[in-house]
Amino acid sequence: MLSLLIWLPLAGAIAVALLPRTLSKPVGLGVALATLVAGVVVAASYEIDGGRQLTEEHEWIEAFGVHYALGVDGLGLLLVLLTVLLVPLVLGAEWFKADAAGSAGARSFVAWTLALEGLSLAVFCATDVFLFYVVFEATLIPAYFLVGGFGRDGRGAAALKFLMFQLAGGLVLLASVIGLYVVSAQQGEPSYLLSDLEKLDIGTEAGRWLFFGFFIAFAIKAPLFPLHTWLADTTEKATPGTGVLLVCILDKIGTFGMMRFCLGIFPEASQWATPFVITLALISVVYGALVAIGQDDVFRLIGLTSLSHFGLITLGVFTMTSQGGTGAILYMVNHGLGTAALFLVAGYLYDRTGTASIREMRGVEKVAPVLAGLLLVAGLATLGLPGLSPFISEFLVFVAAFDYGWYVGAIAVTAVVLSAIYVLWMYQRTMTGPTPPEVEGTTDLGVREIAAVAPLMVALVFFGFYPAPLLDVSNPMVGDLMQQVGVQDDAPTVVHAETEGEGAH
Repeated sequence: MLSLLIWLPLAGAIAVALLPRTLSKPVGLGVALATLVAGVVVAASYEIDGGRQLTEEHEWIEAFGVHYALGVDGLGLLLVLLTVLLVPLVLGAEWFKADAAGSAGARSFVAWTLALEGLSLAVFCATDVFLFYVVFEATLIPAYFLVGGFGRDGRGAAALKFLMFQLAGGLVLLASVIGLYVVSAQQGEPSYLLSDLEKLDIGTEAGRWLFFGFFIAFAIKAPLFPLHTWLADTTEKATPGTGVLLVCILDKIGTFGMMRFCLGIFPEASQWATPFVITLALISVVYGALVAIGQDDVFRLIGLTSLSHFGLITLGVFTMTSQGGTGAILYMVNHGLGTAALFLVAGYLYDRTGTASIREMRGVEKVAPVLAGLLLVAGLATLGLPGLSPFISEFLVFVAAFDYGWYVGAIAVTAVVLSAIYVLWMYQRTMTGPTPPEVEGTTDLGVREIAAVAPLMVALVFFGFYPAPLLDVSNPMVGDLMQQVGVQDDAPTVVHAETEGEGAH
């Protein structure tokens, strides 16, 4: 079932590349919708009781202990569902933009988008470290062409900078992957299966070196300060749809890898490195928000807000508590929903005004009230307004941060104030005030554009008031991970009163 989910968009990408241009968009959207249906089937087949499910395992390179092995737990399942939801929405939102003059054309955009979807799904489902590494690196190919082939002037340099950072992280990761082979071979037969590596007795010194190889690669992907400088350039020059694919799907591989591999395979090293990682996370939270406040380009601003949010996700992961782990997983999902909506609506604004400069836009809400309303909701989700789903994520992370140390929590909650500044100031400068003559003829959103954003808005409100489905899926996985790390929470105790004879128990 997972193989079908992965290979369907990859086969669709090949088909779209070979089809006539007139068929590329409808066929690509059809494949993306079919993949969404397959993802829903996978979710329906998943039993909420923890552990990896829907597993399959086949020998691939026997001499090195490499397998084609797939499986999902709560974390993988939620990111799979996020991926299969966002891709058709991106294709719908970018329906006409991919044909813009100077771009590589709609056929290329659709094909590369489907390829990125399939490879990202493989990353979230891989339970063999070598397979994970292969698809981890392979995601760079479609991502590079999506950034370099579509967007604004300067996108070629941004794509190259993105690629150089990611390749550097991949090389460091490769060194640790080779190191895992050596360690496993020394203790018997070599194996890259996650189930075998989690039981492996890796020495303290070796474990810490190997941990840093994985962590650096994931810190670039996420990204974290100071390995983040590619992010704002990429989101500024790429199309809004590509920004969604990169920030809301591809970058999640970084925080996903921290939970799945850093904590899962190197529990001792993860605990040892926790003060260092939490320091980087807090710097990312504050620095990303402060720099976002001073941005004039709306897409660059959104990219830097994500630096702050990924700092909070990483903070939740490395607090080593159930609240922090659950908050981090929910944050990955809810950040994907909210930031995707913000990117797409900002893209609609750019299409109408012809500029991404915040200082050159004002008074848009009077001529495009639907666009303004959707931008406001997406912005409020970004700042964690109660009633919208990111609030639940932030609350859990803040609880874990204060539990780790009052000073950590105190620094982390500054994100609430800073995010309110950059979101509300951006909205005020673009939407309110007198409407200039060049904006007066702006049209409001059409049915297709609203349809591409509506599912995200519904999800933000629904999970804001009823996060139980997300919690039910994530909690068992977090419990298993805490046990693997060797951390026991001071969990709340629930006492049930039962009357038996004269006594109550």
